[in-house]
Amino acid sequence: MPEYYVYIMTNKSRTLYTGVTNDLERRVYEHKHKVVKGFTSKYKITKLVWFDTFPDIEQAIESEKRIKGWLRSKKIALIESCNQNWDDLSQGWYENGDSSLRSE
Repeated sequence: MPEYYVYIMTNKSRTLYTGVTNDLERRVYEHKHKVVKGFTSKYKITKLVWFDTFPDIEQAIESEKRIKGWLRSKKIALIESCNQNWDDLSQGWYENGDSSLRSE
């Protein structure tokens, strides 16, 4: 059963980026290594601070749009409700040079 993810990433200045994907590990890797030119590479958005999973893409996109419409203070409250220190939730994912957490 596929899973879809809505996630929030940030940088040292705590600039926020909200996205949606069907492969969180790959997408975070792309942000960290600036694979795609755009907002996240320009502002060095490399730290995963929040994510949630959804069973279908429509629910995930709806959640992403809802969060994008929130005030910054509400996004910060969401992050801090489960990640008070703004730790990088992807810390250690790529230590072996592998861009996947899945064990085969």
